[in-house]
Amino acid sequence: MRATYMYGAGDVRIVTVPDPVLQHPSDAIVRVVNACICGSDLHPYHQLPASAEGTSMGHEFIGVVEEVGSAVATLAKGDFVIAPFAWSDGTCEFCREGLQTSCLHGGFWNGIGGGQAEAVRVPLADGTLVKVPGGEDPALLPSLLTLSDVLGTGYHAAKSAGVNPRTTVTVVGDGAVGLMAVLSAKRLGAERIILMGRHRDRTDLGVEFGATDVVAERGAEGIAKVRELTGGHGTHTVLEAVGFREAYQQAVGVVRPGGVISRVGVPQYEEAPIGFGSLFGPNITLTGGPAPVRAYIDELMSDVLDGTIEPGKVFDRTIGLDEVPDGYRAMDSREALKVLVRP
Repeated sequence: MRATYMYGAGDVRIVTVPDPVLQHPSDAIVRVVNACICGSDLHPYHQLPASAEGTSMGHEFIGVVEEVGSAVATLAKGDFVIAPFAWSDGTCEFCREGLQTSCLHGGFWNGIGGGQAEAVRVPLADGTLVKVPGGEDPALLPSLLTLSDVLGTGYHAAKSAGVNPRTTVTVVGDGAVGLMAVLSAKRLGAERIILMGRHRDRTDLGVEFGATDVVAERGAEGIAKVRELTGGHGTHTVLEAVGFREAYQQAVGVVRPGGVISRVGVPQYEEAPIGFGSLFGPNITLTGGPAPVRAYIDELMSDVLDGTIEPGKVFDRTIGLDEVPDGYRAMDSREALKVLVRP
């Protein structure tokens, strides 16, 4: 089959590899219907050391079950399923607490066979895969694909921050996760949502998803603008969806005393201010982390299926598998917001 491998920074190739096969009784083989390129894939695209063996890529996909192991009890050949970006057993103490990204027996796709491919071996299929009622509806595929990662990650940011109708929200970042954080904050009832972003086509979509204000300025100027919009106080919650140090500094600058900063952008730095003058003195809570999207899929899927939300609008380019290297280049140059892949 064809699959996407990265052999070093900027070196993305479509290669032929052996078809996946069942290795454990709890495995399933899924034929990929739709996959996509994630903003977090751009981090290795910039930084991955060169290697001869390469790294399989892609952690967001939906597809059809082709084969199941003898221990799989909840799935059958032909089921249309969503695969979260982390696989998990669904039974360990962390899974039972809704923290599947810390599953004692789970892991992440890159390295075992990524989703930017024609098929994937899914470990712990019963705990990982979510069957879609009604099967494969072409009109819903982009929105269902967002449940694999990007919508669940934006929702995790808002949920972890405790967003509700009484809280004001700032979203830092107008990438796909930031826009999903806007949609999620609106879904949770927030009436004031400030989106910090400077790309008009993206912030326009953010307004469609529920942003009430857009701040294009960055750094100290952007912080001052948010403060001006909020009577000098800042917002109760800040959802940081970028992962760079500058985005975190903006979050610290616009959060209200007693507020919450929720980070879901993969941090590209090791140290950040958390001391008396930044978080401790004003009683600010810092939360977030890798989203346990498996815990949110059933809840969010119902809104997708009934048309309450249409997160699939975040995809602005569709390509075939052979075009994935160009898809990476388009996202890296900001020619595309988020690229959908049809093997």
